[in-house]
Amino acid sequence: MDSMMMDAMSADMKSTPGMDMMDMSVMQACMDACSACEQACTVCSMQMMDCAPACMNCADMCNTMMRSMMRMQGMTPAVMMSMLDACIAMCQMTMDACMEHADHSEVCKMCAQACKACMDACMDMKNMMMAAA
Repeated sequence: MDSMMMDAMSADMKSTPGMDMMDMSVMQACMDACSACEQACTVCSMQMMDCAPACMNCADMCNTMMRSMMRMQGMTPAVMMSMLDACIAMCQMTMDACMEHADHSEVCKMCAQACKACMDACMDMKNMMMAAA
């Protein structure tokens, strides 16, 4: 994300109660991981394996999480944490579904890895928020 957008988001967060202690680099890493996971899940869902519905849902969830982080106005820590929990749960389920095919599908393996990275990034963000509270 370019520096102007990061500066604008940082200014928005500083004026949002409870969100003023956010580390933008952790937030950026979470958005990047959500974006990568969305892309991997979209590709994986086209293989028409039985993990396809989970992949489509996970792609939607990651996209929603990412868009919500970019639009901080009106966001509260409790809402953000709930959304992070939902994204983590969706990534876990999708990773588990894709791992069933990972031995014979490089796409499923890649998708599972992207889901794991997204889970980790969302957990990092959640931990940062809890530490700032």
